[in-house]
Amino acid sequence: MSTTTRIEPAPVAGIVLAGGLSSRMGQDKALLRWRGSTLLEHSCALLRALGAQPVKVSGDYPGFDSVPDAVPRCGPLGGLYSVVQTLADGPAWVMPVDMPLLDVTLLRQLRDAGASCVTYSGEPVPMYLNIDGTCRSLLFEMVTGTDGPRSLRMFERRLGALELPLPAGAEARLVNCNTPRQWEEVAS
Repeated sequence: MSTTTRIEPAPVAGIVLAGGLSSRMGQDKALLRWRGSTLLEHSCALLRALGAQPVKVSGDYPGFDSVPDAVPRCGPLGGLYSVVQTLADGPAWVMPVDMPLLDVTLLRQLRDAGASCVTYSGEPVPMYLNIDGTCRSLLFEMVTGTDGPRSLRMFERRLGALELPLPAGAEARLVNCNTPRQWEEVAS
């Protein structure tokens, strides 16, 4: 008699990049009100709707599973580095807090591409990322080193990210709200 062992896929973590200075907005973008909640609550709920577990937030946000920056003033790359240090190896969705029109369909397409690092062409986030030794080493090198840019785009290039073409009509769903004007356009 043989038995079959069913292997469950590893849960996909969710990472919300929210620890920035929000200097162009003039206030913390994570706390802006969006359809009855904050952008941070909305972003975490989106990842949970996909089954993300755990959902971590870069920055210091009481009431959330948040991770303060280990290396200050390194931007989104530093936030990603800090959160990755708290996660086990495995897949993760990475999204910014200031992209309120992002939806589950776009995030699923990144996962379904089947690569270890996937983005949309020309967009550093959202990203589907496999956290492993290579990912961790590269993040450490880029955040602690003095050579080269500390950017998500460079990180993705160095990982050999797969860039998917933007689906028709997706541009509007990938709008970042960095300034009061951009926020007004999206929120109206």
